[in-house]
Order: sequence, then structure tokens, then C-alpha cells
Amino acid sequence: MRSTDPTGDLDPGRGNQAGTGLRLRGRDHEIAAVREALVTVRAGRGACVVVEGAPGVGKSRLLAELDERAQRCGFDVVSVRADEFDQYAAGAALQSVLQASDGSARAAAAVNDQRLWLLDSIADALEERAQRAPVLVLVDDAQWADPATLFALRTLPGRLAASRILWVLAVRSEAERPTVARVREDLERLGARWLTLGPLPQQELENIAADMLGAKPSPHLARMLRGVAGNPFLAIELVRSFPDTDAVKAEASAAGRLYRDIPVGFRQSVAARLEQLPEDAVRLLQIGSVLGREFDFGTAARLLGRQAGSLLSGVEAALNAGLLAAEGPRLAFRHDLLRQAVHENLPPAVRTALHREAAESLRATGARSAEVAWHVVMAGGPVDDDAVASLHTAVRELSSTAPDAAADFAQRIAGLLPPRDRRRVSLLTDAAEYLGRTRRVHEALDLVDAALSDGLEPLQEANLRLVAAEIHQAAGDDAAAMTHLQEALDLPALPSDLRALLLKTQATGHVYLGNITAAEQTDTGLVAASYRSHDPAVVVSVMVFQSQTFFYRGRLARALELAEAATARAYTEPTVPYLRPPRIPALWLAIVLTTTDRLADTERVLREGQHEAEALGLGWSLPHWHARRACALLEQGALDDAAVEAEAGLAVADELEITQPNPLARSVLALVEIRRGDLARARDHLRAAEAGSGTNAQRYGLWVALARACLADAEGRDKAAAAALTGSFEDNEPTRLLALPPSHWPGIVRIALRGEEPSVAQAVSGALRTLTARDDSQEIIAAVRAHVDGLLHSDRRALTSAITSYRSTGRRLALAAACEDLGELMSTSVDTAQAIRCLEEAGQLALASGALRDHERIRRRLRQLGVRAGAARHETVSSPGWGSLTQSERKLIPLVVDGLTNRAIADRLHVSVHTVNTHMRHIFTKLGINTRVELTRLAVERGDIADGAE
Repeated sequence: MRSTDPTGDLDPGRGNQAGTGLRLRGRDHEIAAVREALVTVRAGRGACVVVEGAPGVGKSRLLAELDERAQRCGFDVVSVRADEFDQYAAGAALQSVLQASDGSARAAAAVNDQRLWLLDSIADALEERAQRAPVLVLVDDAQWADPATLFALRTLPGRLAASRILWVLAVRSEAERPTVARVREDLERLGARWLTLGPLPQQELENIAADMLGAKPSPHLARMLRGVAGNPFLAIELVRSFPDTDAVKAEASAAGRLYRDIPVGFRQSVAARLEQLPEDAVRLLQIGSVLGREFDFGTAARLLGRQAGSLLSGVEAALNAGLLAAEGPRLAFRHDLLRQAVHENLPPAVRTALHREAAESLRATGARSAEVAWHVVMAGGPVDDDAVASLHTAVRELSSTAPDAAADFAQRIAGLLPPRDRRRVSLLTDAAEYLGRTRRVHEALDLVDAALSDGLEPLQEANLRLVAAEIHQAAGDDAAAMTHLQEALDLPALPSDLRALLLKTQATGHVYLGNITAAEQTDTGLVAASYRSHDPAVVVSVMVFQSQTFFYRGRLARALELAEAATARAYTEPTVPYLRPPRIPALWLAIVLTTTDRLADTERVLREGQHEAEALGLGWSLPHWHARRACALLEQGALDDAAVEAEAGLAVADELEITQPNPLARSVLALVEIRRGDLARARDHLRAAEAGSGTNAQRYGLWVALARACLADAEGRDKAAAAALTGSFEDNEPTRLLALPPSHWPGIVRIALRGEEPSVAQAVSGALRTLTARDDSQEIIAAVRAHVDGLLHSDRRALTSAITSYRSTGRRLALAAACEDLGELMSTSVDTAQAIRCLEEAGQLALASGALRDHERIRRRLRQLGVRAGAARHETVSSPGWGSLTQSERKLIPLVVDGLTNRAIADRLHVSVHTVNTHMRHIFTKLGINTRVELTRLAVERGDIADGAE
């Protein structure tokens, strides 16, 4: 990375040599396009350009030109150039470049999924730099970039669109990697500018020749140039070798025909040039072509069986011939087409043998796993145990940053092995696990089915079925997960630790399915054994499990005690966050707290827990943190903030390509929109929730059913609303009821009574009686029971009691509902004064919560009682203008004006950076702007940035 003087300009007539000594010819249109992108970014808005073309057409040359122009304009330039074996590299080259230039590094997350850590660390570094100066990110030969860098290139241009960052990628037009194709699709969707470099006109080729020769090319050379098919690199090579008539004729005669993407004539030209070199130079170039575009001289010498000093004359000859260049501590081919030509001129059997020797030599000297893996793949089968071990290491390293690429690589390696080879089964099991972390769940399960059909040994089958069960659980299909777990447990002679893990996963599945009795029966001594374990993760896991069973049995105080103990221990033990099956104690604690009198503590637990999860790189958990914060905020009656958290959860799941469907977040959004009065948007969210819930009828089914019932109720379809809840509550056990926070329970009763389904209302009442009989420690439960009794029996005293209790629970909408219910009940009296007071309080509470539809309903009722009420003034996310900004959004604006990055704002406000990102999107939409620069200008013009007030 380079920082330069910001006083430079964008004069298109300057800087057209880019340090090469040759003028950039025939690319005026492309130069104008990148100049326009630089202007856009200098003005404060992000942009993206993709340069595409055949090898040698001038992509790297155009990037070099852009690099020079950007430096003159004061840009920070971040440059990454990929090599062929980077396709299998773990980590992100883009992140490494940023860390190296910063002189500091954000500690890597020591987990098996580092996608979140990588994205956040790259985003934070770029955003900080973009606050100081515009940034240019250059990625050359992106078709070979490491998967993590490609993942960042797919994701971050959208996330950082409001920052002064210009992203420029150069990619070969024939690139076939699926990950590269996905980069194309995502960048096209973001509106990236596409520049396709075609062949240069003949006159421009002659101009290049004149630049090199210092004079107009001869007619003979001009005729030769017609044979290079407009490729500037080939033209340059032709001019370089012009005195060598044999090489020139070979190159010109067949330049247009391709073999393995290399012009045949060019291969012949390179072969002719090699014939003019001493043997040491030829052998060095041949070995170097096997090692890669850049290669270590010492490694090449070892493969040749020579001392490095004995090859110095060969190195000098290759450098003088213009085939190699000395780049830092390594030698490099001056262009990859040169390396490819030398490589393809080797007989196939020789290439294979040399790649195998290179893999062995590099493995012995501790080279990067990705480099060893590339040579093994290039050598093809058969593969010995050492080679497979190296490949498996490369796969596992890659899985932490690019699980989908790791899965593809594992399957490719497995294809080199016999069908029932134990190493093959292990690779396929890993591949299924990695695919399960992405959206390619169906591929993962198909892979499992195919592997199971091969007839595996019991241990192999049990491990594979455990992976399948975890994939199904993550995807929300708990029933299918339980099938795999039971079939695995039926297998003979399993190790005790594997059997215990299967049983724990099965018990967790029973909890998800709401079958607490079955979960308790799975114990068979497992709980006692877990408490005796020396592994703190095992102890914490069993504490969470016990807390869950106590909770769904209605013993809330004991459940809360265990959840707090598990969370406290998890914070002090570094291995605890990696529980199997995946769970986070603090996340479960937040769920318990939301149901108790300690709702106010939920925000602290969620804030601290999510901060820890982000620091540890537990990316899979982020949608759950946001969804649970949305639930807690909805319970508190903060509708705007609840919606932001639910949206943030959906956004981060999409960004990280997490397969877990999120019907919970969608259900919360539907409930929020129903309260706001936007029923069309509520229907959209409900459809998405129903599509995402799949067979997961127990875990989030009640949330979806509640949203469905509330929407039907809002539409005036009383019978349909009540029918949506039928079957959810059939006995007096509180298990099903506890799947929802308590403020929703009276609403279920109200809908059931209105829709003439008294059995549902009675079931809720019975479950509440059971709950209070088992644990009467929570005032909120007593308040809800009084509220339900008041609805069932039209009991004013019960409703009054509920109102009194609600006032200390921090549940604004629950209090509003009780006030409205009491007001309605009292409105039939001769003296309606008390009814009016109750309804007015309900209306004020609804308006303060952002429940505009509730407020309007209450206003209508007050008008019927002779009260004139003013219009609602609460604005929502869809409203335009400065006045529509929510209180939370206004808090961000002074911090943006002060130049804080989104990460710094998140730290200042004690929220997630993804929450800040969502707020910023809402602010831009409401104000009709696109950049932080525009937001700052508007805020300064208004002069109200100190407190964010209107």
C-alpha cells in the first residue's frame, strides 16, 4: 500500500507510461472510465470496476496506469496480485497486505470459521483508511485469488459502498472457477463497471513497436505484427525477438491459434528463444515453470540437484533474455504467458513427475500447504499417504476462511482415491461439514447420501451421520437430524466419546422439538458423567442442557441460575465457546432473561455476548444474536430498534452466506409491521418466515403461527386468526407457551376469544396456572396470568392488577394492551371517564413504541367516546426526510460528522457494527443520499449535530 500527496490531479495526458518506459496505447476509452471512477470516489462514494480480457491483452498494464494516476490524486493504493496456487491458500492476501502496511494486526480468531473475523478486519482497515484518504484496491489476476479474498470482494464493495473506496479487479475472460463466477454475479448486481479489453488495432500495435524501437517499424515488422491478433504482449515479445527471424516467423505464423489458452505461435517462439540459451538457463526456466510464476531459486536448485552458485550463469542468461525478472527474494517470469509457454512445452509425463517431485521437496522444507497441494493436484493420482495428509491439512486450513472452496477441494482430492478408501471417506465427511456452513446444504446432504451408499464401516458411518444431523439442525430440519442420530446410535462398537456426543446432540434435538420428556430420558447417566468431566466445555454444555429442560418445564428460577453459571464459566474458559452441538451459553441466558423480571439485563448480556462472539469469530451465531436482541426489544416495546436488529440479522446471514433460515427474524419483522400498520410489508415478511421455517414446526413454529394469527386479526379475519393458533396449545404444560416471550401470551388469548376458539384461551390459562404453581418467583408471569384471567372472565380487578404489575416490568406494549383491555371493559359503564383515562394511556404508550396501527385503533375508540385526539407524529423507516429519523438513527449522525468509522460508532454506542450498518442504510434511504460526505454536509447545514435533534 502506498499513501501519496493528495494534491495530484486526474489529467488524462499525464502518467501514461506507468513506470514501464512504454506508453499505454489504444485504451483511451478504458482510461476515461477509470478516471471517471476515481472522480466518483474522490467525491465520497464507492465504486467498482472489473477489467476483463484474454492473457496478454493489457489488463495488468491498465492497472499499473490506474495505480500511478491514483497515487498522484492522493489515494492509498492497496495492491494484490494472485498466483495460480493461491486458489488453495488459506487466509486472505488482501487482509495480509493491509496488516503489513498498517504495521499492526487484529488477532486472528482461533476458531474453525474465520469468515466473520476476516471480513470485519478487512472492512475495518479499509474504512479507517478511507476516512483519511480515498482508497484504491487493486487485485490483479483475480481468477487465481485465494477464496477468502474473493469472498471479501463479493461482500465488502456493498457493505462499504458509502466509503471512498475504488475496487478494481483484473480477471481473465475465460476464468471458470465457480467462486470467480459468483464474484462476477455479485459485482454486476452492485452495478460494477465492466471493461472488456479487446484486441488493439493494427496502428496501435505499430505505435507500440515505434515506442520500443524509437523509430517507425519497418514494413516487414509491420506485416509480422498483423499476425499477433491485436495482443499487445505478443506484439512486444515479437519486437523483442525481431532479430531472431525463426522465432519471429513462428510467432507470427500461428499467433491466432490457441492451445490451452496460449497462442501456438507464441509457444513456438518461446521454444525457439530457449534454444538460443545455455542449458543451465533452459533447465532453470523449465523447473521454474513448474514451481510457479514466482519461485524460490534455492528450491529450483534443489530440484535440479545443483548448488545454487553453479546456476548463476543460467540465471544471468534468463534475466538478460527478458524471460525472468528478479522480484525481491524470488525470481519471477516476466509474464505468466511466458511461464505457461515453457510449462506447456514440457512433455506431459515430465510435467507430472516434476510436479510430484516439487510437492515432495516443498513438503519436506515446510512450504505453504496451498503450494504443496497445488503441485499434488497438478501431478494427479495415485496419491500416497504423505501427499493425502498434506492435502488434508490444506483443506482444513482453507475451511476456516472459505468452507465452500475447501469442500470443493476435498471432493477433488477424494476423486483421486479408490471408492472405499478410508482417507476418501474422511475427506468427504469434511466436505459435507464445510458445505453445511454455507448455502450449499442440499449439496452437502447429497454428498452424505452418496457416501452412505458405498457401505461404510460403523465408525465412518456414525461420524458422517453426526455431520448430517448437525447440518439438518442448522437448517432447521430437526426431524431429519433425529433420524440420522438414531441410526448412528444403532451402529455397533462405537467409541464412548462419539456415542456421548451423539446422545448430547439427540437430547438437544428433543429440546428443539419441544419434547422435554424425551430429552430428559436421553440422560442415562450422561449428565452426571458430564459434571465429572475435566473438560470445561463438557461441563458448560450439560449446564446449558439442564437449564433448557428446567426452563421448558417452567422452573424459571433454576433455569436462570444454571444459565448464569454456564455463561460465567464460559467467559473464563477459552475452549468453552466451541461446544458441540453448537450453542452459546450467553445467548441462551438472554432467552431466559427475556421471560423473567430481569428483561432489562437482556441488553447487557446480549451486548457483551455478541461482542465476545464477534471477537472469537463465531460468525454462525451472529444472526441469532441479532434475532434475540430483536425479540427482547419487541418485548420492551421498542419497535423501530427491534426491526433494525432483525434486519441486521438477516443482512449478516446473507453476507456470511449462512444457511440457517431465520424465520424468527422474519416473524419479528412481520409483527413489527403489523403494529406499525404496514400490512403489505408484514405479508412479505410472513411469506419469507413461512418459507424459511420448513419442517421446523417446533423451534420457531410458534413465532410464525403468532405472526400469521396477528396478521389475520389485523385484516379482520377473526376465524382465520384463531385457527392459526389451533393445535399449538393442547395441554396445561407450559413448554409451548415458553417458546414466546410473556407479553405475547394475552394477545393469543384475545385472538382466540375473538375467533371463538375458547379451547386455545383455556389452554393458555391452564399452562399459566401450571407455570405459577411450579415457580411463582417472577412478577411478569403473575402479571400475564392476571391479564389472561381478566380477558377470560371480563374481570376488571384482574386487569387492574395486571396493569399495576406491568408498570415495573419494562414491557411498554404489554402495559398498553392491558390498559386498552381495561378501557374497553369499562367503556360500557355510564361513567366512561376511567375508561378514557385507560385508553389515553394505552394510546400514548402505543405511540411511544411506534405501534401506529394500535394508536390509530385507540384514537378511533376514543372518538367514539367523544374524545378528540391529535394525529400521530411517530415516523417509521419508510417515511422520507430528516424528521423521519428515529432516535437511534439520530445518535449516529454526530459521530459520522466527527469522522468515526462504523466500527468506532458501534463501539461508542455499545451495539454491533451490523446494527450500525443497518441504521446507516435507513438514514441514507430516508434522506435520499448515498454517502457519508452528503450526510455530513446535511447535518452541518442543519446545525443540529450536537444532539441529533430535529
